Amino acid sequence: MTGALQGLTVVSIEQAVAAPLCTARLADGGARVIKIERAGGETARHYDKAVHGTSAYFAWLNRGKESIVADVKDAGDRSLIERMLARADIFVQNLAPGAAARLGLDAKQLHARFPALIAVDVCGYAQDSGYADMRAYDMLVQAESGICAVTGTPDAMAKVGVSIADIGAGMNAHAAILEALIARGRSGIGRAIEVAMFDGMADWMAVPMLHKAYGGRDTPRCGLAHAAIFPYGTFSCSDGDLVVAVQSPAEWVRFCTGVMAKPELATDPRFHDNPVRVAHRAALTDLIAARFAGWTCGEAIDALERCQIAWGRVSAVADVLRHAALRGIACTLPGGEATLPRPAGRDGDLPSRVPALDEQGASLRAEFSS
Repeated sequence: MTGALQGLTVVSIEQAVAAPLCTARLADGGARVIKIERAGGETARHYDKAVHGTSAYFAWLNRGKESIVADVKDAGDRSLIERMLARADIFVQNLAPGAAARLGLDAKQLHARFPALIAVDVCGYAQDSGYADMRAYDMLVQAESGICAVTGTPDAMAKVGVSIADIGAGMNAHAAILEALIARGRSGIGRAIEVAMFDGMADWMAVPMLHKAYGGRDTPRCGLAHAAIFPYGTFSCSDGDLVVAVQSPAEWVRFCTGVMAKPELATDPRFHDNPVRVAHRAALTDLIAARFAGWTCGEAIDALERCQIAWGRVSAVADVLRHAALRGIACTLPGGEATLPRPAGRDGDLPSRVPALDEQGASLRAEFSS
């Protein structure tokens, strides 16, 4: 395949989700990604066997990579890894806290030895903070960063159902690497980069934190509804649920007149602008719920479309698998063929093979023998 990153070599000592997602996106861009795994394989190989014997996580995040088993503490293997790093453009690692530094494989040490190398540490918490040594799995970081405090229902917190702390860190690492590549193209000098999972989640929590710090207001947990905009949430029809979103004053007037058939609601003192609608959420919810309960989803959608009001279905996973907007990638795994979701912003051919453990081990050892 071709891509903007063709000709670049990435070496990774990675596991689970965060670093593998970063390097998967680099592979999608055309980079060569050499994945160094321990004997037995990295963590995500063992989460499940859902996809023809391969873990769903591993199938998702390792298309187009080359796998080699090597022991960083073995003298011969360490020498091999050093030879790879000397020829690499990018190195990514997300070992346990402190492990990379003890091995001389953290970003700062590697960048000092290989100035053109872009070296990336993906970690849980900033290494100059008091949490530097904390183990950081996705749900732990969701909880620590306040994500769970604003997610769920009024009665119970919840974590987000996919690994957003890991995914966010991988996305941030990918973006930082692309910026570093641009800078290296001008200066010839690489960069040592640290990407902390907590930093990414704290950034995503900016609005609730700003409301609290400067407005003295807590962000409520609203289930399938927006905490700061109303009506923006789920309403039940006779045969299913829809999410309805009204954001602008003009949309509110159209919603009252054309969907609710109650134009007087638009100027009702309880509902005339968004702040008062949020304050009187319960009363307005009852009115809207009564209207939608008498409709099928199709009838409600017709009314919303006529009034140019945004809506969405509340999909189960099975619904997403047959969604009209879903685009797929055909992949080859050690145990068979599978279809994965196509990453956003990617068209054309993408890497499709998910490697077996140490599949390229022999060829890589020969290539980097000296």
